[in-house]
Amino acid sequence: MCRLLGIVSAVPYHFDLVLREAPHSIAMLSREHRDGWGLATHGGGPEAEWSVHRSTLTADDDPTFAELAHSAAGRVLLAHVRKKSVGPLAPENTHPFRSGRWVFAHNGHIIDQDYVRRRTSRARLGERRGDTDSELFFAYLLTCLDEKGVTDTAVSERTDHVVRKAILDAIDRPEFGSLNVLLSNGQSVYVSRFGRTLHLMERVPIGLAVAASPTDGDPCKLADHVPLTQRHCVVVASEPLTDEPWTPVAQGALLRLDVSPQPHWTAIA
Repeated sequence: MCRLLGIVSAVPYHFDLVLREAPHSIAMLSREHRDGWGLATHGGGPEAEWSVHRSTLTADDDPTFAELAHSAAGRVLLAHVRKKSVGPLAPENTHPFRSGRWVFAHNGHIIDQDYVRRRTSRARLGERRGDTDSELFFAYLLTCLDEKGVTDTAVSERTDHVVRKAILDAIDRPEFGSLNVLLSNGQSVYVSRFGRTLHLMERVPIGLAVAASPTDGDPCKLADHVPLTQRHCVVVASEPLTDEPWTPVAQGALLRLDVSPQPHWTAIA
């Protein structure tokens, strides 16, 4: 098993609380998921670019992870710590994977890889750099987006339909495997829960109350001083990272997290 974390926020945040400081931070979880880590951050706007960092070291032992946990900021975060099942320990097998404006991370094990491979274009298969089932499924999702002409368009109901059909068609296969995924273009994050645990927490604006500290009670740290009313984010994680109330995501659920106009989530299946 691996561990996933996805965040969309109203304003740019530093993420060191959930990455290193929380009771069940990504760094803490990496002690059992030692086979590499990856972080992808995005500013959330249509002109912003992904910043992706990956390593085969254990996150909790890696000074680079500690530095990035403190310095990396954005409105969207995808984080992953790996416990390898398919594919050796190698940089090219470390999540998140990126192709163009899309990034992808996976927790699970795909058994029916032949099904995925048959439905993936030669071009997308040729883009793969590693040999994981996860990167293969990413190539399959990109093929589905390509075929419907929505790879480079704004996320819409058409995009929802493509992602939903691609995932449900796969998971409906007998003995397909487990498929918790995060797929993001920087403005939205698609989330699936099939076969592994997943939890959700939404931090909503709570008025003009004065916090005891700039990060009091928040799952994210502010990049700059921002009024408490704007501290709004939606978080999904393989397991609750903080002592706050988290909601288990139902088995079989598909969600879309959006940055704008304010962070929110929508069930699409």
